[in-house]
Amino acid sequence: MLPLPKGWSGSHLGKVAKEMLGGGTPSTKNPGFWQGNIPWITSKSLGESIYLVSGEKTITEEAVQKSATHVVPAGNLIFATRVGVGKVVVTKIDVAISQDSTGIIVDTSEMDPLFLAFQLRSAPVQEYVQQNKRGATIQGVTRTSLQQVGIVIPPLPEQRAIAHILSTVQRAIEQQARIIEVTTELKRALMRKLFTEGLHSEPQKETEIGRVPQSWEVIALGSLAKIGNGSTPKRDYKAYWEDGTYPWLTSGKIHEGVITQANEFVTQAALSECHLPRVKTNSLLIAITGQGKTLGNSALVTFETCVSQHLAYVQFTDKRVVPRFMLWFLQSRYKHLRSISQAGGSTKGALTCGYLKTYPVPLPSEPEQIEIADIFQTLTNKIKTHQRKQDALNNLFRTLLHQLMTGQVRVNEIDLDELKVVSN
Repeated sequence: MLPLPKGWSGSHLGKVAKEMLGGGTPSTKNPGFWQGNIPWITSKSLGESIYLVSGEKTITEEAVQKSATHVVPAGNLIFATRVGVGKVVVTKIDVAISQDSTGIIVDTSEMDPLFLAFQLRSAPVQEYVQQNKRGATIQGVTRTSLQQVGIVIPPLPEQRAIAHILSTVQRAIEQQARIIEVTTELKRALMRKLFTEGLHSEPQKETEIGRVPQSWEVIALGSLAKIGNGSTPKRDYKAYWEDGTYPWLTSGKIHEGVITQANEFVTQAALSECHLPRVKTNSLLIAITGQGKTLGNSALVTFETCVSQHLAYVQFTDKRVVPRFMLWFLQSRYKHLRSISQAGGSTKGALTCGYLKTYPVPLPSEPEQIEIADIFQTLTNKIKTHQRKQDALNNLFRTLLHQLMTGQVRVNEIDLDELKVVSN
């Protein structure tokens, strides 16, 4: 452990907290308990923001008196001790808490609540909490263990200055998150609109994929493209993998949207002896099996490659198709493709190449395809730009949190004007 800077002292959370309050859930058998005006939360309300500003439900004063819940006054901390262990916020409202959290009443003569909340988010504290989790079914950290968390105590003015710097960066992170959320929702809304109405406000017609502009064709995907899937050469057969030079893709690559490089390569022997069709540049890939969010996702591949059996390739043979347009359409059908894979009570979670060949897709004029594809690409580029900014700010926050909480960097060494520029 690094020596503390001059004027700093070390202590434990239990010594600087006036009180630690437990939580509870009022009985759901008494509906009257849930018709009050006191906000109440579970630990799922403790998110990325350092502040809590609203409750999930409301309860009555009687519910507080007749249950294990306690009300944490505004300006104090709430720490998740059972579910989402380690999350911490400063509450801006008086709020009752569930049994998943502990309220930390701060001695403000010694500690700034915001500074303490940031310190409790630091890596050493989070590591301590994770190492001290206990429980057979739901693992949590006890209030006794929480009281033993080691903390540092700079002078109050320095605490407030550190908290101000960190909150400046966090506000910038939250701003990027809001931009990403709004742009993503705009993209979803435009997908619904443009794949139904097109760009030219023309009359619509009813088709097997719903309403589309009168001039659009609706054609089976297999009439526009060659569709198939690949395989996985034996992993333990070195002749298929060692010094391989030909790209080979797994379904995990599907989340890139536009795939620009491969992570794995196979040999000429694998190409010759295994079922590995060569997929041409500007083909689409569709995940036909997979867990989580993989199944039903689509991507465009920008180089010639081969693929595993978990990916279907759509290699366009009709020159009227703009592959980028078809990518966005298939991405808009993600939920529908997933639902099809479960049709008939199937638990396998799979699509088939045979089904994809019959899948109906729209075919506007080439100029309209290009224009629609460009709109979605612009929005996607904006989302990626702000995701990069958010990642950079998260890295900056983690660095500053560590350096400021250990005294490696002091607040008077940080150019606040420069920090504001970076955070904007």
